[in-house]
Amino acid sequence: MNREQFMARVRTAAAAGRSYRVHVNESIERAAGYVGGGADPIERFASQATAAGGQVDVVDDADAAVARLLEICQQYSARNCVAWDHLLLESWNVRAALAGRGVEMSSAGTLPGEDAATRRWRLLSADLGITSVTFAVAETGSIAMIDDAGCDTVASLLPPVHVALVSRDQLVPDLFDVFDALEARKSAGWPSSVVFITGPSKTGDVELKLTTGVHGPKHWHVIVSR
Repeated sequence: MNREQFMARVRTAAAAGRSYRVHVNESIERAAGYVGGGADPIERFASQATAAGGQVDVVDDADAAVARLLEICQQYSARNCVAWDHLLLESWNVRAALAGRGVEMSSAGTLPGEDAATRRWRLLSADLGITSVTFAVAETGSIAMIDDAGCDTVASLLPPVHVALVSRDQLVPDLFDVFDALEARKSAGWPSSVVFITGPSKTGDVELKLTTGVHGPKHWHVIVSR
C-alpha cells in the first residue's frame, strides 16, 4: 500500500467516524447523574475506597490519625518518607511525630531547591509518601489532589506506600461537587492539573491480568479524621 492509498483509507475512516459524533442532549438536567454520599458520607467513602483495594481507617481525631500513621510506618519498617507541605500535616504535628519514631521526613516543598542527584535520591529512597487531599469523594472512594507548591503529586506516585490524611471538611458527597468547587475557584486561575486516585496502582495490560503496584504505589492507605 502506497502513501496515497493509505491516506485515502484514513480519510474514509475519519468521515465514517464523524457520522457517529456525540451531541449533548440539552433536555437532560445536570443533576440527573448526581449520586451523593448517602446518609453517612464517611462510611460511604470508606466502603468504596476499600472496595477499590485501599485500606481506610476512620478515627475520632487528629491524635488518633497520627497514631495510626505511626503504626503504618512501623508496619512497613519505614525510615524515610516524602511528605507534603500542607496545613493539615502541620496542624497535626506530623513531622514531630515521625521524628519521634526515627522516620526522616523530606519536604515536597523544599525538594525543588535540592540538587538533582539529592532530589532523585530522596524521592526514590522514600518508603512512604504522605499527603493530604484537596477533596475526598464519598460517591467513588476517590481522593482528588491539586498539584500545587509544596503539594507535588509525586509524593503520591513514587513511594511504594501512599498514605493520605483526610479531615471531615475535605469530604464531598459526589464527583459533581468537586467540579462545582473547581468552578468556584476559577477566578483565581485553573490548577495546572487535578489528579484523582482510587485505590493502589493497577494495570491489566499484560495478558489481561490485573497487577498491583506497577505504575505507582502498591499500598494505598487513607486515614479519615471525623
